[in-house]
Amino acid sequence: MQKTLNIIGAGKLGQALGRLWFDSATFRLHDVLNRSLASAQRAAEFIGAGKAIDNRSELRPADVYLIATPDDRIAASCDALAQSGLLHSGSIVFHCSGALPSSVLQAAAGRGAAVASIHPIRSFAAPAEVVKSFAGTWCGMEGDARALALLAPAFTAIGAHTVPIRADAKIHYHAGAVFASNYLVTLLDVARQSYMRAGIAPDVALLMIAPLVRETVDNVFRLGPEGALTGPIARGDIATAERQRQAVTAADPAHGEIYALFMQLTRELAARRQPVQN
Repeated sequence: MQKTLNIIGAGKLGQALGRLWFDSATFRLHDVLNRSLASAQRAAEFIGAGKAIDNRSELRPADVYLIATPDDRIAASCDALAQSGLLHSGSIVFHCSGALPSSVLQAAAGRGAAVASIHPIRSFAAPAEVVKSFAGTWCGMEGDARALALLAPAFTAIGAHTVPIRADAKIHYHAGAVFASNYLVTLLDVARQSYMRAGIAPDVALLMIAPLVRETVDNVFRLGPEGALTGPIARGDIATAERQRQAVTAADPAHGEIYALFMQLTRELAARRQPVQN
């Protein structure tokens, strides 16, 4: 029999996962609990299943509970669920936060539930698009073995690749995603500003950056960071890199600090490359 699922806080992530599990007949949706009945109804309509509710007292028992609220409300939502009397030794409670460990669900664990965290590494800005393209998404997971024994196959059923992570080092896992996504955007903005100092219009700068970034990223994934590295430091031309650092610092000291740090990190990366065989 299908396990039953309640979604608490069915925002964009909750809606997308709920729809994927409904379409794949992985879970049988029971209740969709949001802070307003209107938003719960919209979520249930998108998912195609589930009873829309806005009052915790209306929540029915389920085998699995997904707490998909914003991170700062996960613990409080779990506390309220634990106090509801719905949890027992067979219950499973999980969240999908990339930054928080499964231990924030301690209140549920205290009621005998198995708890876990499974974080899909992707944006959920457009749930309808996520539903179409979720297959192949990597998901970092940690938590109780009993919870993961059910949840890992549930994510695999909708096309995910799951990878175990250390719960005690989850902050580094999430930092890796921030470096690769959020801070990459910031770094490209710094690059755009450097082009602009040379008299290039912002929109043209982005057009110039685009093929360089795409080729570089493709090379990283094809050759690895060491093999993809090019430029003055990779060639050992430290003098050129130093002149650039000085110019960037004169234009914007904060950007100069970034450049200096990347010089050092890039020298370390270059040193890890295999020597060329004659």
